[in-house]
Amino acid sequence: QVQLVESGGGLVQAGGSLRLSCAASGRTANIVSVGWYRQAPGKQRDLVAAFTNDGGTNYADSVKGRFTISRDNGKKTVYLQMNSLKPEDTADYLCYAREYLGSSQYGNYWGQGTQVTVSA
Repeated sequence: QVQLVESGGGLVQAGGSLRLSCAASGRTANIVSVGWYRQAPGKQRDLVAAFTNDGGTNYADSVKGRFTISRDNGKKTVYLQMNSLKPEDTADYLCYAREYLGSSQYGNYWGQGTQVTVSA
């Protein structure tokens, strides 16, 4: 299995910045994709940013140009740099990883989430 632990959330004023971290442990060798989702109260969980299987990146339209996903493979950590934050970015941010298990099977793993609150 893969364990994911997020950190870095908090309260920030609109226009401010935060950097989220997601540390992976366990069976990380076969992770094929990793990224960040967010979920606001009463809303569905949406993709924010992710590394794709081919090493590219994918961003939600609402965060393009403001958020950047990066990773440190040696530290097994994925980061989400969030700049120019807006009140509508307020949500619980969750790290996600997809592991290839073999025989066309995949495992999906989630962290516990870190709260980001942006005040107007």
